[in-house]
Amino acid sequence: MRTYRVVVKSLATRRIAGKLAEMRGARKLRSLATAIIRHVHLPSRAAVRGRELVHQRYKEKMMKTRKAILLGVVVSLLTAASLAQQVKTDYDRAANFSNYKTFSFEKIQTKDPLWVDRIKSAVGGALSAKGLSQVDSGGDISVVALEMTKTQQSLDTFYNGFGGGWRWGGGFGDATTTTETYHVGTLVVDMFDSKTKELLWRGSASSTLSNKSNNNIKNLDKGVQKMFKNYPPKA
Repeated sequence: MRTYRVVVKSLATRRIAGKLAEMRGARKLRSLATAIIRHVHLPSRAAVRGRELVHQRYKEKMMKTRKAILLGVVVSLLTAASLAQQVKTDYDRAANFSNYKTFSFEKIQTKDPLWVDRIKSAVGGALSAKGLSQVDSGGDISVVALEMTKTQQSLDTFYNGFGGGWRWGGGFGDATTTTETYHVGTLVVDMFDSKTKELLWRGSASSTLSNKSNNNIKNLDKGVQKMFKNYPPKA
């Protein structure tokens, strides 16, 4: 009986010791957690809100910047489009262009005389590439080219002073030509039937001749190539 009491007492002592150890371990864990919390800075609600406001303002600023960049790109594209070279052509629908085999230059008028030979070279090269042969004079087609030195809707000033009875106005054949505004720097190329002096074909290229020689040469070649791209017109 005495032995049993000793064993029970021993077991009880062990259990109490175990509980005490667990309690000490828990206290240590709480102490450790408290120490960690003291050393780790946890942001307050005000700090969190402040960071959110800064982030929101940053996003808004970035959106405004992107919109400004996009607007600048759009404006640049529109400006480039407005300044881009525009090429237009028109012709007499009743004319049979297959009957015309040769051409010669009747008159080239430019502000700068150096451009006369350049225009002849560009236009002559384009027509030769289309199968026409250039002659010094008396070709089936007479070519007239002029540089617009002021903005106007008519070529009266040029042709009235040119003389020779060239029928440049009133449209092609029985058709009436629509009003066209020619801006400064535009190159106009007219082609006439040398026998009847009737206007057969007209091409114009805006922003071709300016004060910059190197750019002009590139624009001239490009504009003339565009003019005669679809020459002769399809019946």
